[in-house]
Amino acid sequence: MSVRPDLHQRYVRACQNLGQPENSFIAHVLQEADRNDDIIWTKGITLKIAGNNHLVPVQRVTDDDLQVLVSVLRSTVFVTGLDLRCNVLTDAGAKHMATFLQENFSLRYLNLMFNDIGTSGAELIARALHRNETLVYLRMTGNKIGNKGGMFFASMLQINSTLEKLDLGDCDMGTQCLIATATALTQNTSVKAINLSRPVLYSHEEETTVHIALMLKNNSSLVELHLCKHEMKNFGVERLCEALYGNSSLRYLDLGCNKITCDGVKFLGELLKQNQTLEILDLRANRIEDDGAICLSEALAMYNRTLRALSVVSNNVSGKGLVALSDAMKTNKELSYIYIWGNKFDEATCKAFSELIQTGRLKPNHMDVEPYTVDGHVHLAELSHGLQKHYYWTPSCGELANKDANASLAIVAVSEY
Repeated sequence: MSVRPDLHQRYVRACQNLGQPENSFIAHVLQEADRNDDIIWTKGITLKIAGNNHLVPVQRVTDDDLQVLVSVLRSTVFVTGLDLRCNVLTDAGAKHMATFLQENFSLRYLNLMFNDIGTSGAELIARALHRNETLVYLRMTGNKIGNKGGMFFASMLQINSTLEKLDLGDCDMGTQCLIATATALTQNTSVKAINLSRPVLYSHEEETTVHIALMLKNNSSLVELHLCKHEMKNFGVERLCEALYGNSSLRYLDLGCNKITCDGVKFLGELLKQNQTLEILDLRANRIEDDGAICLSEALAMYNRTLRALSVVSNNVSGKGLVALSDAMKTNKELSYIYIWGNKFDEATCKAFSELIQTGRLKPNHMDVEPYTVDGHVHLAELSHGLQKHYYWTPSCGELANKDANASLAIVAVSEY
């Protein structure tokens, strides 16, 4: 059996050898890791060196700090995850990480979200993944790698056959990059979840959605797809639905923050009548209104028995549409999570969802509202629950509950499909 390394002492020596000052936060995390029992080490650990940790004093990780850290971890087989979100890493730090990815054979999870990595850093990391055969999950979220940087990851997807989850949300990618990524995923059979949210698009023709739809017709491995903030309209939704009639793998579809109206939701309603795979549908911040909500409720009440979570947050839905959704849940016992905040609540809506909770049909932590009574009238208050509650942050201690109601790209370090 391999001997567990003393990470903190190795870090102190590495700082001395490289002539670098110690980062107090890294030292603290490594000391805590050294205190773990042998069972945890045997399973592998994730070092959480997130720059947005509010429980302990944080000294954010720089490029020089990362150089020292990866020299310590290079031959450490017990460290399988590295969370470096919200630090101040640049392209120079990406170079150190790229070298590490080519030399280390144990790291499965790497979170670099919200650093300052640009196009050249993206190229280095993507090229390192041409050879790396262990990394399963990578988050580049919020690094402004641009269209050119995204193209390097699209090329990587044509070669790499290990990566299962890739988060490129908020990375300023463009049309060319999205089309190239969709083309790569037509052949790639390893990626299970991908986030392509908030690209920078200048065309209104929805070419990217058309190519993503073509990919879904041929891809039989993708389980989770995030297309938030794609300027998607009803035409794009129709193309996606056409593709999903023949797709039997996608379980989680995120279409939040687009321009989908009730006409677009009609295509989703027809899809739900036949689709036997989709489990989570996120339509937050569109404009489906009452007609769209009623269309969804009809499909859910009479036909669909696979959808488990639905978000219609901020969709200009009034009492008529919301009550229809609550009625659908009385006959559909599979739909267990529903999120409705940001719409137009009337007394009928408040009573309907209060009844679902009182009868036990809905668990209080499976929705984003909580009923309360004032002067004999029922009202609904907002709760901080949702499909992506832990997308940008995760608790620093304790276990996460209800993983199926959150974006798995955020909370599951290694694929559990």
